[in-house]
Amino acid sequence: MDVKLGELPNWAATRDFTPNGILSAVRRGHDRFYNKYINVKRGGIGGVAMLLTGYVVLSYIWEYDHIKHDRWRKYH
Repeated sequence: MDVKLGELPNWAATRDFTPNGILSAVRRGHDRFYNKYINVKRGGIGGVAMLLTGYVVLSYIWEYDHIKHDRWRKYH
């Protein structure tokens, strides 16, 4: 978390980019998110709202070409 911009290439070279390494990184990220926002004693709507917002943004990005073409149609 404390990587300086000049140290970024050396830091990236030490990462594990094998399929198991990427899978374990995704799993660690999920566990960190779950333990910080979902699995708490006095939880709020913040964690679920972030997941929902992320889903909405990704859906919009994936469908943007279709939405853009519909915008230019006048009567069809």
